[in-house]
Amino acid sequence: MKVLIVEDDKGIVSFLVKGLRAEGYAPFVAENGVVAVDMLASAIDPFDLVLLDLGLPGMTGVEVLQRLRLRDSTLPVIILTAHEGTGEKVRGLDLGANDYVTKPFAFEELLARMRATIRSAIQPASNELVVGDLRFDLQTKIAHRGGRNIELAPREWALLELFMRHPTHVLSRSRILSEVWEYDFDPGSNVVDVYIGYIRRKINLPGLEPMFKTIRGAGYRLI
Repeated sequence: MKVLIVEDDKGIVSFLVKGLRAEGYAPFVAENGVVAVDMLASAIDPFDLVLLDLGLPGMTGVEVLQRLRLRDSTLPVIILTAHEGTGEKVRGLDLGANDYVTKPFAFEELLARMRATIRSAIQPASNELVVGDLRFDLQTKIAHRGGRNIELAPREWALLELFMRHPTHVLSRSRILSEVWEYDFDPGSNVVDVYIGYIRRKINLPGLEPMFKTIRGAGYRLI
């Protein structure tokens, strides 16, 4: 998942890039508003989320947001602001930002807000998720592959839904624990690996291409 960080503070940029990469995101950086507008307009593979500082040199974050919304009304944007007052936050939200985080912020809070914002933006128009030849009915919680219905336990369908909403993305164990188990389990637990094993045995049917891949030291990917 591609995240554009529009921020001129090198310390914050380094902190965000390192943390997002560890969580399986693909961070890109624009150090000012002009570069950000150019990157957003010229990206062949669109960004999935923008983290936008308001206090940018030259072209402000508000101006970047205005230009973005003239061209794209749906790309999720989370404002990063050092201002305690409500004026700029309200203006940003009125211009189409999805959420805001006030500096200094905890990385875990930012991740939670990113996940919530992305979930809201990618709500499917139908009741079915489709990745390759795998289909998942969001109402019945039954998967379908190779002409077969695949019954899933609650944690299994929650895990499969997470992967199908982020196909090809590497999902770390900590992110999976956060979204499927909501930190109810010790991050050192092997529960993620166990449930990935359950899903693999049900989804990787004989004669069909395996869909789950282990990325050593990083997590798992649905392919």
